[in-house]
Amino acid sequence: MTMPSNLLTAQELADKLSLSVETIWRYTRQRKIPFIDLGHRQYRYDPEEVLASLASSSKVNETELVSGEEKRKFTYQDYLQFLEEPGFHYEILDGTVVKEPSPDYRHQRVSRRLHRILEDYFAEKDPMGEVFYAPLDVTLSEYTVVQPDIFYISSRQQSLYKYPRIDGAPELVIEIVSLTSHSRDRVKKLEVYREAKVQHYWLVDPQARTIEAYRYSDGTYVWAAGAEGESEFTHPDFPDLVIALKDLFVMLD
Repeated sequence: MTMPSNLLTAQELADKLSLSVETIWRYTRQRKIPFIDLGHRQYRYDPEEVLASLASSSKVNETELVSGEEKRKFTYQDYLQFLEEPGFHYEILDGTVVKEPSPDYRHQRVSRRLHRILEDYFAEKDPMGEVFYAPLDVTLSEYTVVQPDIFYISSRQQSLYKYPRIDGAPELVIEIVSLTSHSRDRVKKLEVYREAKVQHYWLVDPQARTIEAYRYSDGTYVWAAGAEGESEFTHPDFPDLVIALKDLFVMLD
């Protein structure tokens, strides 16, 4: 069966109607607008049918369209209801929904190599600890749901496993900086990880070929270690860990 060419995704419909995508999700959950369910939480919309439905529906008024859900803080339970959009993933940072493009292959190369290095390292240093990579939900509070690129749960943190997610602050969180996430990783995410008392936060920047490591101390993050270019990254809190940047960032040009 051929899909009609006029059908829109939730984001495309939101852009066309000058609404937030969260409002479109809410109307879909509440069945206030017509939609086509493709399965796996993927939906498509006929914009003319949606407009006709909104115009005739007594359940939707102008005030709701303008103010809507976007002014309230979103929670993990809201997050579970989000509709999947191919090519994107979502997080909630202090109640605000953040939509990010899926990572590119260069990002994934760095992620794969770094995950392998850390998995080998912690297998020897902390065999009962685990290193994970995205996508896996980490709830740092009721209003913050993140999917760190890489993170480490130590053997002392078994209470954080709350199926199907991690509930609480990992020992180490690593974000691999991209062009779209650069500012958010360095400012907003640094702040939410600090508030959650994540003990170690590393920023890996494939474009700049750098690793920056911050340590939680007395309520703030302080510089702990760093490396750039083709040097080697070491860290005083992770003895015997050596990451050769020339190998980590190879084949990225």
